[in-house]
Amino acid sequence: MTVEAAKTTATRPYGIRQPVEGTNQRENETVDPIETQDNGLNSNDQLKRELADAHAKIAALSGELDEIRRSTTWRLTYLIRALFATLPVGVRLRIKGALRVVLRASRYVQRSRMASFLLIPELRLDLIPGEYPDWVRDFDTLTDADRALIRTKIDRFEALPKISVVMPVYDTPAAILREAIESVVQQIYPNWELCIADDASKAPHVRKLLDEYMQKDSRIKCVYRESNGHISAASNSALALATGDYVALLDHDDLLSEHALYMIAEAVQHHPKSDVFYSDEDKLSAAGKRSDPHFKPDWSPELFYGQNYLNHLTVYKRSAIEKAGGFRLGFEGSQDYDLALRVISSTTSPIVHIPHVLYHWRIFKGAGTMSSQNLGKATDAARQALVEHFTDRGVSVMVEDVRGSFHRVVRPDPESWPKISVVIPTRDHLDVLEIAVDGLRTKTDYPSLEIVIADNESTLPETRTYLAKLKEQGVQIIECKGAFNYSEINNKAVAISTGELVLLLNNDISMLDVGWLKEMVRYFADPEVGIVGPKLLYPDGSLQHAGVIIGLGGVAGHRCVGFPGDEPGRFARLALAQDVSCVTGACLLMRRSIYEEVGGLDAHNLRVAFNDVDLCLRVQEAGYRIIWTPYAVLNHHESKSRGSDLEGEKLARFQREVHFMRTRWGQRLASDRFFNPNLSLQTVRPALAHPPRVEKPWKH
Repeated sequence: MTVEAAKTTATRPYGIRQPVEGTNQRENETVDPIETQDNGLNSNDQLKRELADAHAKIAALSGELDEIRRSTTWRLTYLIRALFATLPVGVRLRIKGALRVVLRASRYVQRSRMASFLLIPELRLDLIPGEYPDWVRDFDTLTDADRALIRTKIDRFEALPKISVVMPVYDTPAAILREAIESVVQQIYPNWELCIADDASKAPHVRKLLDEYMQKDSRIKCVYRESNGHISAASNSALALATGDYVALLDHDDLLSEHALYMIAEAVQHHPKSDVFYSDEDKLSAAGKRSDPHFKPDWSPELFYGQNYLNHLTVYKRSAIEKAGGFRLGFEGSQDYDLALRVISSTTSPIVHIPHVLYHWRIFKGAGTMSSQNLGKATDAARQALVEHFTDRGVSVMVEDVRGSFHRVVRPDPESWPKISVVIPTRDHLDVLEIAVDGLRTKTDYPSLEIVIADNESTLPETRTYLAKLKEQGVQIIECKGAFNYSEINNKAVAISTGELVLLLNNDISMLDVGWLKEMVRYFADPEVGIVGPKLLYPDGSLQHAGVIIGLGGVAGHRCVGFPGDEPGRFARLALAQDVSCVTGACLLMRRSIYEEVGGLDAHNLRVAFNDVDLCLRVQEAGYRIIWTPYAVLNHHESKSRGSDLEGEKLARFQREVHFMRTRWGQRLASDRFFNPNLSLQTVRPALAHPPRVEKPWKH
């Protein structure tokens, strides 16, 4: 049982546009604005003005919020806010509501930024906006010494792979286009070429500027298309110029970090057989201010089906793109996603994540040039690409909408639903046990269930009577005597069960939706999936379980615990199914064969705490994937029959189990593949790590 720490389809459109994943913006809405040569940029002037005004207002509010965060009042109230954050969500909302009532009646509210902040409705629980610039200054700004070390490291490379930067262009403002090109010219890594396709721009400055750069640097190549073919065709024209070993995709109005191509070449040294590399990214304002970092997980196939989180910067082996057939016409707006799906489906090599911000995505007033019609087309194209991806694998799926432009892939029902053995450890507390058993029988739409209750010395007469009645009705009851040992109790119950799948279920779980178990079972159509876990809520509706982060709070902890239950999280991470390192044993579904293969729960060393974490790590070590799905939702009353593990003799036992986990897993506890090393392990709320746990390869 886990001990908690503390309570897109993205695209490369031509137009300068709204970023897909910005805080306080609808995520993943970027589309190709060039629906036709004449209509894509010029027919929606009113919409563009309205969008520009909205972005300006957002920028102004963000600036004011930054000032609040940097104010003396904000710093002085740190402890109050820290204590406030530990309160249940419902209590926080009531307190905030009461404060707003008081402040509205006060003249002071007209003069105080802090008071105005308190009047804002409950904010999304995101990274503090004002924190990132300081973090960039301290941990993500190259010095002259860094640059010298990078050049020395490059000189020691066994090979210098040539990287072709592919950039389609259409009517880009001169200053913006110049900065994009300069971000390539200024790369520390020397072995690159910039392949530009101008898609019949109408603005005369475009060709003049491109010709200027071709004359300055022989590594810059341009082709001028005679007619406007849109993003896929133009990208293919630029791709046709490429002669490099690898291809990096760059939008005509964005910037590469100066060490971006070096970091790609560095990764190639360690992963020469890999076909796909991707990095972290952030946003860039007109004033050059970096914000809204997207610190991504390592390769998570399930999350990728929900959104193109690889996005920027993505680099492919050129031979892999050619094998996939390049960009497909008809998928404009989601052409990058379609390409990535086709390349990934044909590669057998690891997909490499580089946890450094190597790409800066522009956002500023006037950046919005999309329309709802284009958004719909881009989203439809993404979902068509997903359907084709699974069809090529022999699987017929449905793709459903998630929050407007994200995706939920629904696998088909199996020909016959596998038998599931539901194992429930219990000791008295009949009130919750009855709810759990009744939920399995009447609130779970699943045709083949075997219920096994492992009773750890229940003493109350009503409990004994209830268990006897269940036994008469065909429920298996196994007596587990002695001191509470969660691992041993579950192992004994699993040993006498007969299901193809095993569901470890706490006795304090209650069901909210009848389809929850079928949702979890469908993932096992993929033989690589070993464990699936659901979303768990506290009775007040706040989040209890959305996957377990290794290293959080010391050993492992639940991410975002206590957040509002419907909170989508940064970049929709709480709204999309995804690969994780661990899920809680409070509701954990896995293949019996794998349970037996890895030896079940460790009953000797981990009697109570962290046994589910240890089990998941061993399952992952054996080569299986673990999926968390937000589409199966249950209530969890949090170990009601056990009480706290952090008092008396239980505390000593807990400390022994912590020591064992640190001894067994060592550095693995500081490197969760699905939790970016630039994020803090000290808090369940999204926060930046000070310092990051990622190495700078030029210093080694």
